[in-house]
Amino acid sequence: MTGLYYEEFEVGETIEHERRRTISESDNQQFCDMTMNQQPLHLDAAFAEETAFGERLVNGLYTMSLAVGITIPETTDGTIVANLSYDNVEHPEPVFHGDTIRVQSTVTDKRETSDGERGIVTMHVEVFRVNDRPTDEADETLVCEFDRTVLSLRGDRPDT
Repeated sequence: MTGLYYEEFEVGETIEHERRRTISESDNQQFCDMTMNQQPLHLDAAFAEETAFGERLVNGLYTMSLAVGITIPETTDGTIVANLSYDNVEHPEPVFHGDTIRVQSTVTDKRETSDGERGIVTMHVEVFRVNDRPTDEADETLVCEFDRTVLSLRGDRPDT
């Protein structure tokens, strides 16, 4: 599926991304290895068992990166010039090995560039754990949220 061009984004629109992902121990290990993050809370079961969480946590940057990847097909696949910023990142709840996440993006702002050739779009991205644990009261728990701002192509310009 092709992403959206600037003029196709509507402020206030929420895009429910259909793709979900169950995060494995291997996913977390590989991400930590690639980024050289050897935090024992992510990698050492004995260490993590002694923390308030009682088990290893998935690296929060992996959760955020995975969320961005999940959003691409319905937002910016083939229609982006650049990611401009990721702001207001929060991780209100942890993610554990075996958790499944889903993502939704709400368009919060858009404006044309000064030359009118492209557009800047900001989306608020929310990541939910959908296989909540017995102690959770809600059906889904918000585990990460952030604002993603992109420079988007226009589809109504002949040179795009």
